[in-house]
Amino acid sequence: MNHTLERWNTTKSTDTYGVDEWSGGYFHIADNGDLMVMPAPGKKKRAVSIKEIVEGIRERGLDMPVLLRIENILDSQIAALNNCFTHAMEVLHYQGKFMGAYPIKVNQQQQVIEAITHFGSRYHHGLEAGSKAELVAAMGMLTDKNALLICNGYKDQEFIDLGLYASKIGYKCILVVEMPSELPLIIQRSRALGATPLLGIRIKLAAQAGGHWGESGGERSIFGLNTTQMIEAVDLLSREGMLDCLQMVHYHLGSQISNIREIRTAVNEACRVYAGLAMEGANVQYLDLGGGLAVDYDGSQSNFLSSRNYTLNEYCTDIIEAVMTSLDEVNIPHPTIITESGRALVAYYSMLIFNVLDVTRFQPEPLPEILPDTCPAQIRNMYDSLQELSIRNMQECFNDIIYYRDEVRQMFNHGKISLRERSLAEKIFWTTINEVARLAGELKHVAPEIADIERVLSDIYYCNFSVFQSLPDAWAIDQLFPVMPIHRLNEKPTRKGIIADITCDCDGKIDRFIDRKEVKRFLPLHELKNGEEYYLGTFLVGAYQETLGDLHNLLGDTNVVTVRVLENGEYEFVGELEGDSVADILSYVEYDPKNLIVRFRKTAEKAVRNGNITPQERREIMQAYEMGLRGYTYFER
Repeated sequence: MNHTLERWNTTKSTDTYGVDEWSGGYFHIADNGDLMVMPAPGKKKRAVSIKEIVEGIRERGLDMPVLLRIENILDSQIAALNNCFTHAMEVLHYQGKFMGAYPIKVNQQQQVIEAITHFGSRYHHGLEAGSKAELVAAMGMLTDKNALLICNGYKDQEFIDLGLYASKIGYKCILVVEMPSELPLIIQRSRALGATPLLGIRIKLAAQAGGHWGESGGERSIFGLNTTQMIEAVDLLSREGMLDCLQMVHYHLGSQISNIREIRTAVNEACRVYAGLAMEGANVQYLDLGGGLAVDYDGSQSNFLSSRNYTLNEYCTDIIEAVMTSLDEVNIPHPTIITESGRALVAYYSMLIFNVLDVTRFQPEPLPEILPDTCPAQIRNMYDSLQELSIRNMQECFNDIIYYRDEVRQMFNHGKISLRERSLAEKIFWTTINEVARLAGELKHVAPEIADIERVLSDIYYCNFSVFQSLPDAWAIDQLFPVMPIHRLNEKPTRKGIIADITCDCDGKIDRFIDRKEVKRFLPLHELKNGEEYYLGTFLVGAYQETLGDLHNLLGDTNVVTVRVLENGEYEFVGELEGDSVADILSYVEYDPKNLIVRFRKTAEKAVRNGNITPQERREIMQAYEMGLRGYTYFER
């Protein structure tokens, strides 16, 4: 082992990539340098190498990229949420209970919903549907009639009828009134169908959270009833003799609420509304706090957008205390507390694994010892600046090299220097920039523009995936996700890089990475080895990313593999979904693959008639074309 490897260890890798901070206890690094998944936090004997799983995936004929799900983690997250609320209620002597409802929109995939209903059944963990399609899925998947089925979103007659039918066959289906116009229609359809509805009211709180999704709450939120509309709804139900049907108060503050103070403020206000409706004679029993339980993506445990400044225990305890404080004052019985936590349940459950295809480096290349006699003065000045560079004149030389580089580019654009001369100028420029970066590393304080050189010089690692398909939030809203190698973590990462995907788009990259103090603009990575794959993983991607992805460059869904880790530390493949083929993707955008074959066959036959190819070559070309239609949309070795 060489000296560099001897100085490095897995503890340093754990610190470098912040594994202990963001992983929720589900990941750790083994002594051999593999990243291990540990579905029971703290039980390292039950941990499994992610690289070993990836090798098993490839041996079974599926290629990278792959979305890897560890179903035990979903089980653990559901258990943690329910048990934490139950424990807080016991400690604080809360007289109500907790019931969860997973919002299908967070990840609508059939395997995900099936797993949630399975693992959640022992807690009567229900589902929340925000559209007809989601309600149809929920009615087909939810078998536990003691669990809640909550209907949010804009509702037409068909949506309302489905919800009422669900109630008639025994589901605890709560129709949440989001718009004032929905209530008369619900009343009309309930009488027409002979169904007694369970009703909730979504309220507009004055409280509002910060972050990307803060406008979900507040008085300007799209859905929900204001105070006047709530009173009108109570009066209408009272006149219709249906006030006892109003059993739930619901609000939604937003997704990924990082600050616990905002959560508690909203709970306090909602409890006042709940108490007010109880005093109006409503049969309220449920208080639905919506979503908002955040995921600590960057591990900073702060109120930064990609973090949270509270633990799960603090979240549950603060909510229980806030409800008790507000309702005990007015002697209102404690309600069943509902949360629609989705992000926190499924984020840890999935990771995107992909391989690196190539690397571009911005590093110095050999320079001539003597410049050509015909070399322009500007290039000579660049060369002289490089020769004179030192710590004392670093800023001056940096300014000079930028100035002369820009002049050389102008001269080239005006035809005053040759392509070869411009190449020489670029070599001198990058050599100088690299040397400035080296010298800057010896100083405690440097100018901002020099400090930024480290980012400018970072390598570009070209990786086999699409940001737009698999990590849309990283592109659209600058969401941070943990990214790191899944092996070789007992070796020192000697390179600094950003991640580029295989789309031909300048936005198809990840150049912002998690850090405890600030956003890091590069990621420590390893040198590629000839003949060896280098795998990276993006973690905590189970929420929203699968359903928000688009077909940029016609790159489709990745392969999906679900693994269950067994008690003895072994694992088994419990689900495999092949990713989209080229034909699949083309059909999504209105092409008929069979028609494409017919059209291309005519084109190839015309080439035979014109003497461009032989009939034998036509057969080979058609075979390649048809194989391309059947192939994976991503890079295949």
